[in-house]
Amino acid sequence: MWPRLEARPEASRRMRILSPLLAAGLTLLGGLVLFAALGTNPLHGLRVYFLQPVADLYGLSELLLKATPLMLIGIGLAAGFRAGVWNIGAEGQFILGALFATGVALHVGDAPAVWAVPAMVAAGAIGGALWAAIPAWLRTRWGTNEILVSLMLVYVAQMLASWLVYGPWKDPGGYNFPQTRSFGESALLPLLVEGTRLHAGFVLALVALLAGYVFLQRSFLGFQMQVAGQAEQAGRYAGFSGRRAIWAGLLAGGALAGVAGMTEVAGPMGQLTAQVSAGYGFAAIIVAFVGRLHPAGIFLASLLMALFFLGGEQAQQHLNLPSSISKVFQGMLLFFLLASDLFIGYRLRWERAAWKGLSWTRR
Repeated sequence: MWPRLEARPEASRRMRILSPLLAAGLTLLGGLVLFAALGTNPLHGLRVYFLQPVADLYGLSELLLKATPLMLIGIGLAAGFRAGVWNIGAEGQFILGALFATGVALHVGDAPAVWAVPAMVAAGAIGGALWAAIPAWLRTRWGTNEILVSLMLVYVAQMLASWLVYGPWKDPGGYNFPQTRSFGESALLPLLVEGTRLHAGFVLALVALLAGYVFLQRSFLGFQMQVAGQAEQAGRYAGFSGRRAIWAGLLAGGALAGVAGMTEVAGPMGQLTAQVSAGYGFAAIIVAFVGRLHPAGIFLASLLMALFFLGGEQAQQHLNLPSSISKVFQGMLLFFLLASDLFIGYRLRWERAAWKGLSWTRR
């Protein structure tokens, strides 16, 4: 028996739903193999990686804390991806949002100001949107590839953040560490659960997911963007503006990535450092696709990706493994998702093969 891929008459809706679940299951199996190869008891490794991080209330709060920026960035990217706009530079937009929000926080200082947090949210959104406007303008003006431009701008944003924390914004009382002064109380997000680090940014992320659902699933502009992304010729015939879809997709992704950057510096960090991002912008790309560009799916995929981050920290502490093992799990999830997605448009057929002379023939 020999396997053969056969094109389906139409894409399978069942496999579209089952594919992320299949990818998650295969990632668990891959984790067993990975831990065995690293000389760790596979079952113990999975328990430490996936169960130990959420064994108590504090662990669950950390899961939601890590998932917050992933939800914000993921739903913003989903708007662009649906329109066929490939924003790969959310990491840079995240950093710019953090920089703009930090500027507001440093201006406020220790003075009481009820307007500080709302102003920081707005500044973060503006910073991320302005950074995303660069590839949007180049794409609509000269047809430049937004994938390359947005990705290259990530490194520019990282250098800009490094320059600020090593230079003009460096804390004079910070023992020469590359960081700003700690934010005042007015510039910090309020905590949701006492004794944990979970802050109001999580509520902001839930609101963004709800707004994203309304925009993507119930608004006319969301419908226009989806048509423009899936059938450009049909969208042009219907009078839908491709330029508007590009601008809307990139600005939405940039603004929400900027808000995510704001929640990071005004939340668990409380200041800006050279390592402001833990790779949330790149991880959120996987989140958006695992979540099928749907707000409910993005919520669940964000929790899974956040568990990968927490599991990496636990593996470093209790298994003496590098925390970068979380990136291996992220890569496995993406690889298995791409492999599983193949069966949305194709199915596997098994055929008999007979030996005739010097060649094989199928029956």
